[in-house]
Amino acid sequence: MTMIERLREDVRTVFSKDPAARSLPEVLCCYPGLHAVWLHRLAHWLWLRQFRLFGRLVSHLSRWLTGIEIHPGATIGRRFFVDHGMGVVIGETAELGDDVLLYQGVVLGGTSLERGKRHPTLGNGVTVGTGAAILGPITIGDGAKIGAGSVVVRPVQAGATVVGVPARPVGRPEAARAIDLRHGDLPDPVVRAISEVLERNSRLESRVSDLEASLARLAPIEVEVAPAREGQMEDLEVQVRRALGKVLDPGIGMSLSACGFVHDVVVDGQHARVELKLDDPQCAFKDYFEREVRRRVLSLDGIQDVSVRFLEDGAGAPVSGIAELERSAG
Repeated sequence: MTMIERLREDVRTVFSKDPAARSLPEVLCCYPGLHAVWLHRLAHWLWLRQFRLFGRLVSHLSRWLTGIEIHPGATIGRRFFVDHGMGVVIGETAELGDDVLLYQGVVLGGTSLERGKRHPTLGNGVTVGTGAAILGPITIGDGAKIGAGSVVVRPVQAGATVVGVPARPVGRPEAARAIDLRHGDLPDPVVRAISEVLERNSRLESRVSDLEASLARLAPIEVEVAPAREGQMEDLEVQVRRALGKVLDPGIGMSLSACGFVHDVVVDGQHARVELKLDDPQCAFKDYFEREVRRRVLSLDGIQDVSVRFLEDGAGAPVSGIAELERSAG
């Protein structure tokens, strides 16, 4: 590939990876990520021909002009793009494959003072989110995605998505596909683990309650059945609210009732309707709350089905995209 063809490919890469790119003059004049790539190619060419000082000077000039620091010894493949690249740092022994996309603040750094391979190797089609750090001579497989703000210190399988500090996989590796890193919509493995622990604890509580009830039946006690009272429905509503007081918010360590998240409870015959108004409509524990509220309320005598509805923080309107959930106990 000739130099002109390579430059044209770099420009096409900008248009394909940044929907904000509108015209050729804009891309040529206003994209520091593109300028950094071109200057790095010159610095790398000088570096390989033992003009190390001149290579470092070009790299330093590029850092001053673009805010992107790429060591001239780093190896970068085709169609590489840095989007809004201020603060990006790529170390000397880093190796990047083709079609790699980096966002601002990404660090491909080392963890050793010894000479030799100290920086990561990124495969083809890797996407690294804003503020992520990949440290040490580790390998990031083809098509992997690194979530924003993650710190990666272990190898990542091809096609996997990792998030967190330290970064952990959030699902099974996926087949290679078009770049679609949604920085604000990545799974949270910590939330998932906490939710699972709470659900297991809740199931254990139910089993203990069932065992206690079975033991009580082994020693029968005469119980006088009281006639139904006019306030029985109100008592059942109180029981529902008491059951909601046992549902904890893992992020705060308090119950839904104590947090003020229980907006309304209505009991109509054998049906209970629970309305929750969270302080964060995008709460990561929303699915856990739905399951746990239904389980707690359905365990009450006299309740056959329950619906859960989430409200906005405003005038009690349902949160968009959250449907009312109903399930019969039978």
